[in-house]
Amino acid sequence: MTKVKAVPEESEAQAEGCSEERTYEELLVNLNPIAQPLASRRLTRKLYKCIKKAVKRKQIRRGVKEVQKFVNKGEKGIMVLAGDTLPIEVYCHLPVMCEDQNLPYVYIPSKTDLGAATGSKRPTCVIMVKPHEDYQEAYDKCLEEVQALPTPL
Repeated sequence: MTKVKAVPEESEAQAEGCSEERTYEELLVNLNPIAQPLASRRLTRKLYKCIKKAVKRKQIRRGVKEVQKFVNKGEKGIMVLAGDTLPIEVYCHLPVMCEDQNLPYVYIPSKTDLGAATGSKRPTCVIMVKPHEDYQEAYDKCLEEVQALPTPL
């Protein structure tokens, strides 16, 4: 008698289901209560493009510890935070630091997509995009839209 392996088929089906792209509305379901100001779908796409250009020029800071260190040093840029990060305590101090330093910040719905935009397989909960002359136009458009978003109370 041979044993039938039904479990791998189920896990393959689940893996295939996870690999499909989720829509913007589906990603909004998992947002934290502190995820304000939230980028629109169009601004989110612009930010991803700007992040990809910044990665090519190595003008990016990734991860809570690294971003926090460079914000304390006075580095300028746009901070992009993932809105689905749990627990919130991991990065809830960063918006306050941004407001103290007058840095623009914005939340996007997915940490998985944020990590993918940096070319990483790992999810990333915070990224700082630094300005650079090679993608200055895209950076300025993103900066203008992020600053136009309403600030949370």
